[in-house]
Amino acid sequence: MSLVVPTGDIQVNSVLIATDFSEVSEKALRHALAIARHYEAKIYLAHVVSSLGFTLVGADAVFAAGEAVRRDARQLQDRLVRSGALAGLSHEVIILQGDIWGELEAVVRQEKVDLVVVGTHGRRGLGKLLLGSVAEKIFRQAECLVLTVGPGSLQDSPVGSSRPIRPFLFTTDFSTSSLHALPYAVSSANHFGTRLALLHVVPVVPMPEGLNRATADDVVQAQQHTRETTLRRLAELTSQAPKLAVEPEFLVEFGSPSEEILRVAKRLKADAIIMGLHQRVHIDTASHMPWATAYEVACGACCSVLTVRK
Repeated sequence: MSLVVPTGDIQVNSVLIATDFSEVSEKALRHALAIARHYEAKIYLAHVVSSLGFTLVGADAVFAAGEAVRRDARQLQDRLVRSGALAGLSHEVIILQGDIWGELEAVVRQEKVDLVVVGTHGRRGLGKLLLGSVAEKIFRQAECLVLTVGPGSLQDSPVGSSRPIRPFLFTTDFSTSSLHALPYAVSSANHFGTRLALLHVVPVVPMPEGLNRATADDVVQAQQHTRETTLRRLAELTSQAPKLAVEPEFLVEFGSPSEEILRVAKRLKADAIIMGLHQRVHIDTASHMPWATAYEVACGACCSVLTVRK
């Protein structure tokens, strides 16, 4: 498959942080500020008062909630100004009311936002219907890059830190949507002078008990053949892209995609996972599927997760 890969750096001129003033958002905010400062980008601090309140508690309560949010936003801005976190940064605080993603999407389009940063608490089940579902809806529908900062991510962004950037992990299933993220992975690795590891996970169907030795050997040989073939495919991907500044690493694992991605990222001590996402038509239904690989990775990763939607 032929890839169209930009030869220069991918620029980030504007960053939007979706905040609800929680501890989860506080960590995501630190990452967003570090990225905005690194790229000298404008940063938008956005909060949406959910329209769900109209049907649950009435307009008066929603108005009061909006006033409280505006107060919290002023306090946050004052704190960031006093601490110097916003020094030299072009910034804007935006308070909106309505459907959370609908309002944020309008800002992204109007302001031509390059990167949205969102935090997630990583809860499954009922908890996912709160911030978790919003985060997944953002990274599955946003037309720009989305950085999800989960509970296992570092407290502070590695961008702008004194230590060298650790490897980036690019995961692919060789689909068009997945490969759409490769240019961003190559550009990011070169920009920060770090190694890019390319990973493909082969899903494994559990083998029935009682296999004879010959059958078991056949399975091992088939896996070895698959590994060798897949390693060649991964190498071919980088041969079509601009040369990586640091020699890449090619990895093939067998098992659950989300579990293996998380395990490899932890082993590499990766500073970022980069994934391409399929566009979902029925996003509200897809958002509540607990087995969705992207959501599981964003929730459980030891680092932030950059997603690129095609």
